[in-house]
Amino acid sequence: MTYKESSNNLTHNRQHNRPHYASGKFHNIERVNVVSWDKAHEITKRYIFEKSREATPKNPIPVQPLTRKVLMAAPNNTLYRLGHSTILMKLQGEFWITDPVFCQRASPVQWAGPKRFHQPPITLAELPDIKGVILSHDHYDHLDKAAVKALAGKTQHFYAPLGVGDLLAKWGIPKHKITQLDWWQSVNVGDLTLVPTPAQHFSGRGLTDRFATLWASWVILTPSQRIFFSGDGGYFAGFKQIGEKYGPFDLTMIETGAYDQSWSDVHMLPEHTVQAHLDLRGQWLMPIHNSTFDLAMHAWFEPFERVTALCAEKGVALTTPQIGQALSIDAPEPVNYWWKQAMTQSAREASTLIASNAMPSEDI
Repeated sequence: MTYKESSNNLTHNRQHNRPHYASGKFHNIERVNVVSWDKAHEITKRYIFEKSREATPKNPIPVQPLTRKVLMAAPNNTLYRLGHSTILMKLQGEFWITDPVFCQRASPVQWAGPKRFHQPPITLAELPDIKGVILSHDHYDHLDKAAVKALAGKTQHFYAPLGVGDLLAKWGIPKHKITQLDWWQSVNVGDLTLVPTPAQHFSGRGLTDRFATLWASWVILTPSQRIFFSGDGGYFAGFKQIGEKYGPFDLTMIETGAYDQSWSDVHMLPEHTVQAHLDLRGQWLMPIHNSTFDLAMHAWFEPFERVTALCAEKGVALTTPQIGQALSIDAPEPVNYWWKQAMTQSAREASTLIASNAMPSEDI
């Protein structure tokens, strides 16, 4: 579905001189190398011959189960990683969730495509009422149609980049529950402010809708906390701009996973993640977009090994909560190494080499 300037069927603010929207498509601020369809065979060949044998866990990933009772009793400014980029946050006494993905496969069909490494720590039915769902873009590992429809009855409002809201309406979400925004626009929800900010990525759920809807990172402001959620994207100068305008951030949740040098323009390498955190003037960094789906060539644990080494080198405060573990935004727990519980002996031996090679890229 393509966003249309003349559309007035949803709550949104239109800016007619939008530099990143032209000829019916959205565009990145900087020139970006997005892997084209004609390069897909090369990527497929690499998946066959270069993919790590440890791309998926051989042992179960530890998950701390959650219940509604536990969530209701949790203090304000508590968050939980539910998997991949799905984050449940308790802010101002109400619950917010980012990119809710509960499906078994990040795919248009549930019989093929990347399969979950672990079950969500809580079911959709068990979740408490949700104040707001925050969506970054329309890719399948971030926009789960079944989850969105299941959440509709218990969610007060959905917040999405331009065009993604039209997709939600097409799926049956009541239009009065949808607000779609452009980069740098903002919406106040009580004492909380949401701002979709630029990201360097792309969109599309099929062969013909690439760039048809907008993608975004999000700034989440409360009276006591400043939080950044990256969604997906490559490293670009926009992080400094966001940091200058809305930083410093108490917590940055930044993509660290499903990367490769071939598509680093649209998915950050760990070195980029750490630099983005510094550009944003973040205090604590929490890596996301990892440990749930196999979406790249690297070992499933590699993002953690590389980012922990880099953060130690640069003196960056890193927090890595286990899936389902409560994390206080006010006082995050320093990095622990829960992923090592699921690593095989050969993987532990390989991790030493991975960490030793975690050096800053020359292009940062």
